[in-house]
Amino acid sequence: MATAGKVIKCKAAVCWAPKQPLSIEEIEVAPPKAHEVRIKIVATGVCRSDDHVLSGAISNIKYPLILGHEAAGIVESVGEGVTDLQPGDKVIPLFAPQCGKCRSCVNPDSNLCYKIDIGKYDGVLLDKTTRFTCKGKPVYNFASTSTFTEYTVVDDIAVVKIHPDAPLDKVCLIGCAFSTGYGSAVNAAKVKPGSTCAVFGLGGVGLSVIIGCKVAGASRIIGIDLNSNKFPKAKEFGATECINPKDYDRPIHEVLTAMTDDGVDYAFEVIGNTGVMTSALLSSHFGCGKTVIVGVAPANATMSFDPLALLTGRVLMGALFGGWKSKNDVPKLVCDYINKKINFDGLITHTLPFEKINEGFELLRKGESIRTVLSL
Repeated sequence: MATAGKVIKCKAAVCWAPKQPLSIEEIEVAPPKAHEVRIKIVATGVCRSDDHVLSGAISNIKYPLILGHEAAGIVESVGEGVTDLQPGDKVIPLFAPQCGKCRSCVNPDSNLCYKIDIGKYDGVLLDKTTRFTCKGKPVYNFASTSTFTEYTVVDDIAVVKIHPDAPLDKVCLIGCAFSTGYGSAVNAAKVKPGSTCAVFGLGGVGLSVIIGCKVAGASRIIGIDLNSNKFPKAKEFGATECINPKDYDRPIHEVLTAMTDDGVDYAFEVIGNTGVMTSALLSSHFGCGKTVIVGVAPANATMSFDPLALLTGRVLMGALFGGWKSKNDVPKLVCDYINKKINFDGLITHTLPFEKINEGFELLRKGESIRTVLSL
């Protein structure tokens, strides 16, 4: 492309500080260095994890930065040493990279590369620098991706080529929400046919858990949320029933154990609230229940529960990015979508132009959207 090797000036939504609206700014995006890829972002989703940064719930973040981690786009140019991608390829950036070499990557039982930035939030690429500048100042990266911009630069271990027929405004959700929820059920929990599941939190990721539970053959899927307006959509995706904790005068785990002959087989916490995580654990069957933590809790959050809850046979585990090895599995998920083996179009309730990104976050906070996709 004509822009290869040159600095690109483009629009980006810059987060200058927590608890402030994102600011649409003109930024400069430097060319990719060795083993880096510059991507033209076509569509990007608004995710609760980004809002955690905006709210200040994640404290070890460097500002200013460009958020966004759920997207799809087209390769604009590649740096020296990149052999598996070329300009024009459709791609999905990966907040869960896959170097293919570290102990975690070579272990078939793990999907979290040592070079993942989640938790560390270094805010830079692997060479410890950023390709973004705005008003003469460096702007940090987020989660190896930074997709709230017309152009981004990522390390080549944090991007994967997808099928050329993929609709980018749909498969962008495979970059986070759908893969995270769906994989939590079919990969992490390994939900069995005929089982009973409880899903705490009915946002985009929670509904994707429900899709996974249904595909896995669960016979009973109970959705739990404080917003009853989400129940029709949950049932559309496969929930057999939904309950609102506000409708009961006793702890929700007691309600669920009474409903399910002493507890569900699988419980999923998809909110990021440690109190709800404990409720999910206690709602699972004492002898063989499995609980999967999917939600991202605020910094310094802790859980407290009687260890007897685990000693008696329950399993508590976490799953980031649904257990998928990103570079291996994301292209397969895209092909499954193209071949109609999976369908998550209904997760997208709003589409907005990029300039209305703050409106997208307001829809999320008010519980009026499942997933908003921004078009660039």
